[in-house]
Amino acid sequence: MDHLSAAAARRLTLAAQGFDRAHPAAVGSRQLTAAVDRLQVLQLDSVSVFARSHYLPLLARLGAYDRAVLDRLLFAHGGRYTEYWAHEAAVIRREDWPLWHWKRGELRERFTRKVPWVGENAALMAWLRAELADKGPLTVAEVEHDATGRRGPWWGWSDVKNGLEYLFAFGDVVSGGRRGFSRVYALPEHVGLAELHEVAVPKADAVRELVLRGVRALGVGTVGDIADYHRLKIAPTQAALRELVEAGDVEKVAVEGWERGGRSLPAFRVPGTRIPRRIDATALLSPFDPVVWNRDRALRIFGFHYRIEIYTPAPKRVYGYYSLPVLVDDALPGRIDLKSDRAAGVLRVQSAWAEEGADAGAMAERVAPALRAAAAWQGLGDVVVADRGDAAAAVRAALDRG
Repeated sequence: MDHLSAAAARRLTLAAQGFDRAHPAAVGSRQLTAAVDRLQVLQLDSVSVFARSHYLPLLARLGAYDRAVLDRLLFAHGGRYTEYWAHEAAVIRREDWPLWHWKRGELRERFTRKVPWVGENAALMAWLRAELADKGPLTVAEVEHDATGRRGPWWGWSDVKNGLEYLFAFGDVVSGGRRGFSRVYALPEHVGLAELHEVAVPKADAVRELVLRGVRALGVGTVGDIADYHRLKIAPTQAALRELVEAGDVEKVAVEGWERGGRSLPAFRVPGTRIPRRIDATALLSPFDPVVWNRDRALRIFGFHYRIEIYTPAPKRVYGYYSLPVLVDDALPGRIDLKSDRAAGVLRVQSAWAEEGADAGAMAERVAPALRAAAAWQGLGDVVVADRGDAAAAVRAALDRG
């Protein structure tokens, strides 16, 4: 069994995520498609205090790009991508839709059996399917507008959203793209998914494929890491890994420092995967970037304790509302809380922090160009740094020198 140093595991992880290459000179559809396909799942989130989360992994890996081009790729009616619960709410390739047939069936069975609302609102859900069949793809607001004056005694205003989301989980309703950031709900036949919708990949085969993809995307990972990438359960992930190891598609490795209770955690990688000698990258990472979305993994690999504080009451926040980890080469030496202030035309650094033992000045020199680039990408004219955080003064000074 191969042994990897902690540094080699970091470099392998970042290379698998696309940080082993320089930003392209120009970013168009081809580069965006390749990056999304490498990640496999692009998590969606509604918070837009700096920029919506699905934009940020591509900015981190490719540099500035036209967000309208990405929106057309991701949300085009009947395009290359669709949405499903493939991690959390996420964009996936439409050709991968059959890999999730088993999950749609399991969610239907679980929610029907355990959530009384589903059974109690069967009439509403039938009406929603009929409404989409009659009117075509619609947002929640459009369905609610059509429903005005028709509400029966069994449902109310918020039930429309609930019903559509359950139908989406079951696959009875799919994504028909986005209007603004509002999901458009459609029937599979509306977006050319009807044929793929009927393809049922057996669960064991689908999970094995998803586990292999998870290993590739992570570079190296524990059973828990690999299961988390596509939100799989541990037992089927372990079974799939045993089959993949036996087939030679995956190999077991030991990683320095990856332990629990004094015992080494088994880890897995794809045999022959190249480990770069160094990583040369600077990036601001979304809280929902695959490099950090698994908080236990981020702590194990980078020594970076990370919790998003969006839902923490303001007086109890330590680092800020939307604090982004800062990647410098193969380390996470700090975090920066960002806000796009469009009214003032500036990117606000609401706080900047260096990790214990990190050189705040060195981090600031590396991150200052990334902040200026992020402001320009957002169409903002300046970067304004508040007096909060032990790295704030260093970041302000580095920006001033630039």
